[in-house]
Amino acid sequence: MRPNKRFRPGFWTWFFAMILAAGAVVTVLRYWKGLGAVTNLSDKFPWGLWVGFDVLCGVGLAAGGFTITTAVYVFNLKRFRPIVRPTIITAFLGYILVAVGLMYDLGKPWNIWHPMVMWNPRSAMFEVSWCVMLYLTVLALEFSGMLFERLGWRRATRIQHAATVPLVIAGAVISTLHQSSLGTFYLITPGKLHALWYTPLLPWMFYLSAIAGGLAMMIVESRLSSRALGRGLEMPLLQSIGKALVVALGVYAVARFADMARLGVLGEIVSGKREAAFFQLEIAIGVLIPMVLLAMPAVRRNSGRLYGAAVMVVAGFVVNRLNVSLTGFESAQGGHYVPKVAEGIITLMLVGIGFAAFGLAVRFLPVMAPVEEPELRASLEPSLGRARVAELARS
Repeated sequence: MRPNKRFRPGFWTWFFAMILAAGAVVTVLRYWKGLGAVTNLSDKFPWGLWVGFDVLCGVGLAAGGFTITTAVYVFNLKRFRPIVRPTIITAFLGYILVAVGLMYDLGKPWNIWHPMVMWNPRSAMFEVSWCVMLYLTVLALEFSGMLFERLGWRRATRIQHAATVPLVIAGAVISTLHQSSLGTFYLITPGKLHALWYTPLLPWMFYLSAIAGGLAMMIVESRLSSRALGRGLEMPLLQSIGKALVVALGVYAVARFADMARLGVLGEIVSGKREAAFFQLEIAIGVLIPMVLLAMPAVRRNSGRLYGAAVMVVAGFVVNRLNVSLTGFESAQGGHYVPKVAEGIITLMLVGIGFAAFGLAVRFLPVMAPVEEPELRASLEPSLGRARVAELARS
């Protein structure tokens, strides 16, 4: 869709406008009357939907950014170059919205700058706050290249391109630390977090599952952008992501069940308890079923089936993070946490803003970059065909 095409609001546009208006009201109430007025947080559940979904899921689903950029610039897998910019946009928006979500959840959000000057290197929270700040800076610098191209700033564009590889390496290191350190938070809860999720290897489980969730999110965003904007990724590239997703899910599944066997908690899966049902849901829709589907070439070749399998992975990822942050604590805490409608409104608002911002970026920035490099053209021709690659280069 071109920038000068006439805009006609549809159902989702009006729905987003209503969510945005409701979110504005909740925002006023939150900062006027405090967390108690708009949340069901308590001493038993001090972290609710805004941490479990907005932060843990937002960071994890942005993992495609460092995964794809590392594959292209460090491991020289040039055939994935066309999807680098969409992944950077996804990660950048994801981390911005995580920061915004934290501003809602913190009791005193105006003190968010304290970790920059009040250091506590032994705190996991200190490490996470610095990783968010540093990786958001790296993503902003990676994103700046698209903005410079759009503005026609050639010298700034050349400088940014020259710094790409160091930025990618820094981003991979920081994001690896950040993805795993979110799991580190919960290592201080032995006896409270249910045995189905508590493990000394929880940081590694967070990291491995984030890679799978980030890859799945790339497929989902491609499908949505294709339907809404008439632009999307090429199917051969999506098929390759689907293959990589099978491997990522397989590694995660083997690591997860092997660790559970080592800890002797496999029997909890069939205990019949509420936690067991949520664990079965998480593994079924997020790992086992999509892994079987994506292993079939017929599923990977069909855009609708590929999209459906990726949606299942994303949904299972969300269930996993909510299980770790909420469901797994209910038995030990002797109660249940049910978010208020206002908490859901803020979450929907942040998700809507993310999709809207991604759409605007695709419309007005060179996100879907033309294929110019000779090496990249050569790597794409076997799967896309010479005529299609030439058409992309001219677009």
